[in-house]
Amino acid sequence: MIELLAQTGLNAIYGASYISLVAVGLVLIFGVMGVVNFAHGELFMAGAYVVVALYAERFVPFFIAVAAGLIFVGLLGLLMERSLFRPLRDNPLGGLVASIGFLMILQSLAVMGFGVRMEHIPPVTQEVIEFSDRVRLPVARLYVILAAVVMLSLLSYFLKRTRFGWALRASAQDPQAAALQGISVNATAKIAMFIGAGFAGLAGALSAPLVSVTPHMGHSIIVTAFIVIIVGGIGSLEGAVLASVIYAVVHTFVTTFYDGVLADITGLALMLLVLIVKPTGLFGTANRA
Repeated sequence: MIELLAQTGLNAIYGASYISLVAVGLVLIFGVMGVVNFAHGELFMAGAYVVVALYAERFVPFFIAVAAGLIFVGLLGLLMERSLFRPLRDNPLGGLVASIGFLMILQSLAVMGFGVRMEHIPPVTQEVIEFSDRVRLPVARLYVILAAVVMLSLLSYFLKRTRFGWALRASAQDPQAAALQGISVNATAKIAMFIGAGFAGLAGALSAPLVSVTPHMGHSIIVTAFIVIIVGGIGSLEGAVLASVIYAVVHTFVTTFYDGVLADITGLALMLLVLIVKPTGLFGTANRA
C-alpha cells in the first residue's frame, strides 16, 4: 500500500506540473488583459502538434521541437492579442466570443493538417528512475516536472525583479493608473499574451509523447484549468499553482483507487465546495488583481 501511495503521489506531481503551466498562463492573460481566453486549451494542443510535426515526422531533436512549440504558440498568442483582444479591449464579452471562434479555427487547421486520428509520438526516452520495484518515474515525466519548476520560478523572478514584470503587475492591479504612469497597455498585453500562450504551448509540447495527440485534446485541459483558477482565486498566480497541486492530488488518487469519471466529478465538487466556503477562491480577492 505504501508503494502504491508513493507511485500515485509521483503521478500527481506530474499532473500538477503541466496543469500549473496551463493555468498560470491563463491567469496571467486574464490578470493583465481582463479577458477569458477560451482558446487556451487549443494553444496547448498547438504546442503538441508542433512536436508531432517536427519531432515525430521530421526527426528534429525533441528539445528543439519543444522550444519551437513554445515560441510558435507564443507568437500565436501575439496574433490573438493584436487581431482579437486589442480591438475588443473595451468589450470583454466580445473578446470571449472571439476566442471561441479562434478555438474553432485552430481545431479546423489541426484536422486539415493532421486529420482526426490520434497521434502516438515515439517516446523521448525509455529511461525510468526506479525508487523501488513498484515506484517508478519515467524520465519523460521528469522533464515535465523540471520544466514546470524552472519556468514558474523564472516567471516569479520576472514579475518581482524586473521592470517589465513590475509593469505587468501594475497593469493587472490598476490598468488606468498604470497608463497614467506611462506604462504601455499594448506592450504589457503583448508580453502577457506571449508568456501565457507560450506556457500553454510548452505544456502541450512536453506532454505530446505522454498522451494521445488529437485536434480536440484542448477540451479537457481548459476545463481543468478553469476549475484550478476558480479554486485558486481568479487572478492569483500563487493560487493557480497551489490549486493545481490540490486538484492533481485529488484527481490522481481518486482515479487510482476508484475511476476517472468519479475523479472528474470530485474535481467539480471541489470547485463548488471552495465557492461555497470562499467565493473568491483560496487566494482571490473581491477585485481583479
